Amino acid sequence: MDRSSTSQPAATGATARKPARRGLGTWLALAFSLLSIFLTVLMVEVVDVAATRQIEASIGQGLRELAVQAADKLERGMYTRYREVRLLAQRRDLAPASNDLAERRAVLDSIKQSYEYYDWIGMAGLDGRVQVAAGGLLEGADVSQRPWFGNALKGIHVGDVHEAVLLAKLLPRQEGEPRRFVDVAFPYKDAQGKTIGVLGAHLSWQWARSIERSVIAPLATRGKVDALIIGNNGTVLLGPSGLQGKKLDLPSLRAAERQDAGYLVERWPDGTSYLVGFSRGRGFDAYPGLGWTVLVRQAELDAYAPARELRRRALISGLALAALFSIAGVVLARYITRPLGRLVSEAERIRGGENVPLVSGRGSYVEVETLSATLNALLSDLRQRRHELKGVNATLEARVEERTREMERALVAVRASEQRIGAIVEAAQDAFVGVDMRGLVTDWNSAAERMFGWKRSEVLGWPMPELIVPERFRPSTYKAIEMVRATGYSPLLERRVERLVIDRQGVEFPIEMTAGLASGGEGSFFAVFLHDISERRKVEQLKSEFVATVSHELRTPLTSIRASLSMLADGIAGDLPPDVAGLVMIAHDSCERLVRLVNDVLDIQKIEAGSMQFERHAQPLLPVAEHALAGMQGYAGQMGVVLQLECDPAARDLSAAIDHDRLVQVLTNLLSNAIKFSPRGGRVTLALCLHAGRARLSVRDQGSGIPPAFQPRVFQRFAQADGADTRQKGGTGLGLSISKSLVEEHGGQISFETAPGAGTTFHVDLPLAPAP
Repeated sequence: MDRSSTSQPAATGATARKPARRGLGTWLALAFSLLSIFLTVLMVEVVDVAATRQIEASIGQGLRELAVQAADKLERGMYTRYREVRLLAQRRDLAPASNDLAERRAVLDSIKQSYEYYDWIGMAGLDGRVQVAAGGLLEGADVSQRPWFGNALKGIHVGDVHEAVLLAKLLPRQEGEPRRFVDVAFPYKDAQGKTIGVLGAHLSWQWARSIERSVIAPLATRGKVDALIIGNNGTVLLGPSGLQGKKLDLPSLRAAERQDAGYLVERWPDGTSYLVGFSRGRGFDAYPGLGWTVLVRQAELDAYAPARELRRRALISGLALAALFSIAGVVLARYITRPLGRLVSEAERIRGGENVPLVSGRGSYVEVETLSATLNALLSDLRQRRHELKGVNATLEARVEERTREMERALVAVRASEQRIGAIVEAAQDAFVGVDMRGLVTDWNSAAERMFGWKRSEVLGWPMPELIVPERFRPSTYKAIEMVRATGYSPLLERRVERLVIDRQGVEFPIEMTAGLASGGEGSFFAVFLHDISERRKVEQLKSEFVATVSHELRTPLTSIRASLSMLADGIAGDLPPDVAGLVMIAHDSCERLVRLVNDVLDIQKIEAGSMQFERHAQPLLPVAEHALAGMQGYAGQMGVVLQLECDPAARDLSAAIDHDRLVQVLTNLLSNAIKFSPRGGRVTLALCLHAGRARLSVRDQGSGIPPAFQPRVFQRFAQADGADTRQKGGTGLGLSISKSLVEEHGGQISFETAPGAGTTFHVDLPLAPAP
C-alpha cells in the first residue's frame, strides 16, 4: 500500500514532464489555417498583378492623351505664330516706301501690344541693319550673323528655341530665368515683288508654359505629373528646373521617333521609375514643325498608389477570412478525429495489458469502423504469433550454440589454409611480393630476399617502386598503380611480362613478372610473382649471335655456289650430258632453297633485334600490287598457275604509308605460297579493295585449304602443315612469320580465311594515307 502510494506521484511527475504530442486534430486545424492563409496571399497577389496592369494601362493611356494634347496645342500655336509673322511681312503699311520710320515703328508697337507673347518684332534691310523695331529696340544693330536672318532668306522661316543674345541686356529676366525665344522670320518685298529685307519676330518661350498648365492642371489632384518639351537633339526645352537645358537619352524619345504617340515605364537619370506618355510633333498645315517631343511623366510610386491600397484591403479581408476558416477548421478537425481518439484510448488500454477489443463507438464513419475491424484482426494474429514465438525461442539457443561451434571449426580451417598458402609462397622458387593499393610492400618471401638482397623486416611498409624498380621506370609504375586504384583494371594484370628490376646494390637484371589483384582482410592487394630470366637472356643472346654468324658465313659460299651452278645450267661450259644437267639443276634448286632459308633467318634476326630498316612514305598501293604480281609471273608459269589482278574502281587511288620493297616482299611470300599450293591450271588472284576504312590486299588461291589442326600455328616460325603435299612442296616455314612481322611494322594486320577443299585467302589490312 505504501509502495503504491509512493510510486504514484513519481509516475505522475514523469508523465507531467513528458512533452505533449500533437494529434491529428491539431494537424488538420493547422492545415486548414495554412491553406486559408496561402489562398489569401495568392488571391492578393493575383489581384495586385491584375490591378497594377490595369492601372498602368489606364494611367499610361491618360498620360499619352495628355502628351498628344500638349503636342497638338504646341504645333497649332506655332502654326498660328508662323501664319501671323508671314502676314505681317505682307502688310503694305510696313513697307519702307509707304510710311516713315515713326509710323512703321508705331505699327510694330501696336502689333506687339496686341500679341504680348512677342518679345521683339523688327525689320532689317538686306545689309543686315535693323531699320525699325517695336519700341526702337536694336534699331541700327547688325543682325546679319543671326541665324534667323540668313535662314529667312534661304526659305527657312522657323528656328529652334535659344537664349537671348543681343536682347539679353535690354530685356529683363523672366521668373528668374534667362529669356528664350523661338525665331520666326519672313522676307518682305517692294511693290515690284523684289525682296528688300527680312521681318523677324522673337516669340517668347513663356507661352509654352501656359500650354503646359492648361493640359496638366486638371490632373494635379491625382498626383504629381510633369510635362517636358524635348528638342529634336534631346535637349529639355521646357520642364522641371533640375532638367532644364539638359540632354536626355531615353527609350521614350527613341520610341517617339518610331511612332507618333504611346506610353511606357522607364528609369530616368535621377534613379526614379516613371510612367511616361509621349507624343512627337509633326507640324501643322504650312508650319513644318521643329521635331519637338512632349513627355508627360508620373512616378510609379504615385501612379500605383490605388493598386497598393486595393492590395492592402484585400490582404486585410483575406486574413479575416483565413481566421474565420481556421476556427471552422478546428471545429471540423475535432469532429473528424473524435472516433480516432476513442480508438487511441482503447489501444492504450491494450498496451497496458488489458485484453479488450477495439470499439469505434457511436457516430463513427466507415473508415474508422474498417480500421477498428482490421486492428482487431491484427491483434488476434499478434497474439497467435506471440504464442508461436515462445516455441521458437525454446529451440533458438540450441541453434545458436550449434552455429557457434560451426563457425569455430570454419575459423580453424581458414587459419590452416592461411598457413598452407604461406608455406607454399615461402617454398616457391619464384620471388613473391605483396603490394597494397598504395604501392607499399605487405609481403616478401625468402626467394625475394635471395633475389634482391633485402630482408623481409627491412622492406615491409616501404614503397615497392623505390626498392626494386629502376628510377627511370618509377613514374610509369606509380601511374599503373593509380590506374588500378581508380578503375580496378590494368592491361598488365594476369599477364606474363618481362621487365628490368634492380637489387639492393642497384644492379639491373631482367625478370619475368606475373601480377594479379587479390582480396584480403584489409582490402585488395597486388600478388606479384617474379622469375629471374638473366640466364635465359644470355642463352638467347648466344643463340642469336650463333644464328647470325652461321647465316653470314653460309651466305658467301652459297652465293658463289649458286652463281656457278646457274652458269653451268645456262650452258657456259658447253652442253652437258643429260644426266649431269639433271644433277646440276637439282643442285641449283637446292642452293636456291638454302639461300632463301639464310635470307629468311637473317630477316627474322633483324626483326627480333629491331635493326630492320624501313623507309615508309605515302604512295599508291595499286602499282605495288602490279609490281609483286609481275615478279611472280615466271614462277607461276613454271607451276602452270594463272595470276590475275582485281581492283575495285573505288580503290584504284588508295594510298598508304609503306616501305615499297618490304610490302612487295610480303605480297611475294603470299603469292609464292598460293602458287605452290594451287593445282596446275588453277588461278591465284591478288585483289585490292577498301574494307572497314582500311586498304585491303587479298591473295586468294584454289588449293586444298589449311588443315584445322594447323591453323593456330600458321604464323609461327618453322611451322609447316604435316602432310605429304606440304613435304613435297618444301619451304622454310618462315615466310608467313616474316610477313606478319613486316605488316605489323606498317601498323597493319594480316589474317586468313580458309575452308577444306575451297582454297585459302590471306588478307593484309593497312591504314590509309592521303594520296601523294
